[in-house]
Amino acid sequence: MAPDTAARRNTDSAAHHDFRAARDHLLAARGDLDAAHAFPRPTGEHFNWALDWFDTEAAGNDATALRVVDLDADGTLLGESALSFAELSARSDRTAGWLRERGVARGDRILLLLGNQVALWEVMLAAIKLGAVVIPASTLLTPDDLADRLTRGRVRHVIAESALTANFAQLDGDWTRTAVGAPVPGWTDYADAAAHTGGFTPDGPTRADDPLLLYFTSGTTSSPKLVQHTHRSYPVGHLSTMYWIGLRPGDVHLNVSSPGWAKHAWSNFFAPWNAGAEILIVNQPRFSARPLLDALVRHRVTSFCAPPTVWRMLLLEDLEQWRPPLRELVGAGEPLNPEVVERIERAWGVALRDGYGQTETTAQIGNTPGQPVKPGSMGRPLPGYQVTLVDPVTGEEITGTGVDGELCLPLVSAPLGLMTGYQDDPERHAESMAGGRYHTGDVAQRDADGYYTFVGRADDVFKSSDYRLSPFELESVLIEHPAVAEAAVVPSPDPLRLSVPKAYVILAPGHEPDAATARSILAFTRKRLAPYKRIRRLEFADLPKTISGKIRRIELRGRERERHGEAEPLAARPRGEREFWEEDFPGLKDA
Repeated sequence: MAPDTAARRNTDSAAHHDFRAARDHLLAARGDLDAAHAFPRPTGEHFNWALDWFDTEAAGNDATALRVVDLDADGTLLGESALSFAELSARSDRTAGWLRERGVARGDRILLLLGNQVALWEVMLAAIKLGAVVIPASTLLTPDDLADRLTRGRVRHVIAESALTANFAQLDGDWTRTAVGAPVPGWTDYADAAAHTGGFTPDGPTRADDPLLLYFTSGTTSSPKLVQHTHRSYPVGHLSTMYWIGLRPGDVHLNVSSPGWAKHAWSNFFAPWNAGAEILIVNQPRFSARPLLDALVRHRVTSFCAPPTVWRMLLLEDLEQWRPPLRELVGAGEPLNPEVVERIERAWGVALRDGYGQTETTAQIGNTPGQPVKPGSMGRPLPGYQVTLVDPVTGEEITGTGVDGELCLPLVSAPLGLMTGYQDDPERHAESMAGGRYHTGDVAQRDADGYYTFVGRADDVFKSSDYRLSPFELESVLIEHPAVAEAAVVPSPDPLRLSVPKAYVILAPGHEPDAATARSILAFTRKRLAPYKRIRRLEFADLPKTISGKIRRIELRGRERERHGEAEPLAARPRGEREFWEEDFPGLKDA
């Protein structure tokens, strides 16, 4: 161990001790949720998770921390990388030292545009050590999305896959450019970091409440919300996520999630390494159930997390053909259908447990290991969280059962993983924290046993697959088409994706509500929206409005549930008189 590293760890032993005490209490309280709630919270003024926890636990630790498996479209192995905790500690030290020489300083914002590759974990650890602030970004973002993040995120540095650097070609700014992969003219080659020999010593202690992560998340306005987390709220906060998943030291944990979204940090970074578990990544060019199931067996996966869309796709296979040594199965991102839960347990003999959280928090509610699972329920509040239901009209707390109310977190209880707020949006922040509570914007019910069941969003934002979409953002693109006078986007039920974006459109004069116009609009939006945001259904129809002229999306959502919410095959579902789906236009992808 280098002398500076040894000194750093000795100095930070109190922070490590406090975090370990909390972690070990939760591990020991498996199956006893009441005992878990009594865990000792780390409350020190200073904390740097990469230095105080990861590096200390990694010292001399040759256990595998990260394994990245790359498959082709047929499931054939293309390559595999495996790194121990000790190796990642050393590599992230080199990366941190190299980035500092490149000008990355404490508090600088780094836009991170990487897929599931080793560099992502190296940079994350290095950024935490430096005290820099990471803005994770999806590889699916368009140049317009990136421009918004560069500007509102006040980005000083960009680290991106070489193949994605073209998206920045027309974007100006005084930010450094680092490419991961093949050399790119005008971009520094990330490969140079591996040769750095200068060592790394932190620039003093990190305050636990210093900013660490900024997430852009869709809202009901044109601009995504910018959620800020600290060195305390996410690393420490994800002790709740570790407990919900049921992770233990030495586990092999596989989570299906894309980089750039909060769930990736939940289950592909903090929660597994809080527990001392191995993170397994299975990269596929396009999701295919069989290769993923093969990987569960081959790599002896013990805990597996996936969104309901993936669970539904896995159920298309005969799961009893695969017998991985699974102990924990969890789902998050959208509600789990009770039938899915029951079928998974019949196939594998392991309970599939639902959970709930947000980008603004860590896991708040969950069906925890060793406790009865109620299919259809999200479970009960997790360690570090108190949850209440509030009447959205009166603002009064709901004490009874079976009554709809907004999920809220009392601020007096200091929610473990709650964000510090929405950056540069004091009005929205004040609304979210009104009345001494954090308002999730989600509606739920509570039963007599304290289990919560998700009802729906309090606003118009909806989930498609595992992605949260803002109608306003999609409508803003639609009305740029010359044929569209007005539009409203709502979720339309879908058997695979839970829902897909559907546009109700009022045409501008001179345009006909026919297949040619529908195709033109769908092709137009397809070129301007990331794949997960695409409009997939469209109907030419009048828009229901309030007396003040506001569109009643709730009425349109109800219309979609009545029309497409039944279980019959998709092709047999009734359509509106002037309704068109992307499936009607086989050549649309080439438009």
